[in-house]
Amino acid sequence: MTPTPTSLAARRAAFRQLHASGCFLIPNPWDIGSARYLAHLGFKALATTSSGCGWAHGTYDGGMPVDAVLQHLREMVAATELPINADFEHGFADDAEGVARNVRLAVDTGIAGVSIEDSTGRPDAPLLDLPVAVQRMRAARAAIDASGQDVMLIGRAENFFAGKPDIDDAVRRLRAYAEAGADCLYAPGISTREHITAVVAACAPKPVNVLIGGTSPFTLADMAALGVRRVSVGGALARAAWGGFERAARELAEHGRFGGFEGAAPGRELNQLFKA
Repeated sequence: MTPTPTSLAARRAAFRQLHASGCFLIPNPWDIGSARYLAHLGFKALATTSSGCGWAHGTYDGGMPVDAVLQHLREMVAATELPINADFEHGFADDAEGVARNVRLAVDTGIAGVSIEDSTGRPDAPLLDLPVAVQRMRAARAAIDASGQDVMLIGRAENFFAGKPDIDDAVRRLRAYAEAGADCLYAPGISTREHITAVVAACAPKPVNVLIGGTSPFTLADMAALGVRRVSVGGALARAAWGGFERAARELAEHGRFGGFEGAAPGRELNQLFKA
């Protein structure tokens, strides 16, 4: 399906409204089929996953070039009628001008939200200096505003993913990103009640996203009680799928047995789903 400007505007308005109150789950499909299945289950919005998409294309998290990511975003926007939040990594540029250019290209794919990280990928200096990160966030905000499209900007503080688990610095960064124009704030990797409540309080009244990428003692209701607006799962669904595939494939390769197919989704059900 090719979404119209009217339908994209409606998706973006619905996406922004989801962030106004309550708490919603925004799962992360990695391809067209997984997106359509999640839409079938009744979720209200979806988010891409750089890791899941990378693995599906035979590369690592962060290994896809910007043109391939933009094509992936177009496919995901066309896959369902749900709003799509783009995991746009570090903006695929070191300088603010490049981030602005690429964010504008991402907006043109039809997404409803775009996330920008402050990580560098360099072990010696894994996080951007805060003034540089803020400049890039402002550039992303300006690019969205210049497009005239109501696309949400999500600012990410990567401390806990980048090996710098300093909650005070993460909070300082998120506050700066909020002031620079981010609509929603996100510190992937925080996992304790204390850290979550600290981030929610620091970013209020702007909404906060929390990542739950594995088994957790928290429920969605718990997140709502802590003031979290949305919960994403990152590459967890893709990893769960890979886990089932790996177990079945290893049993074939190492033992010549077929027990790994137990619990597999029935082909008839999948065909019926995708015919609909």
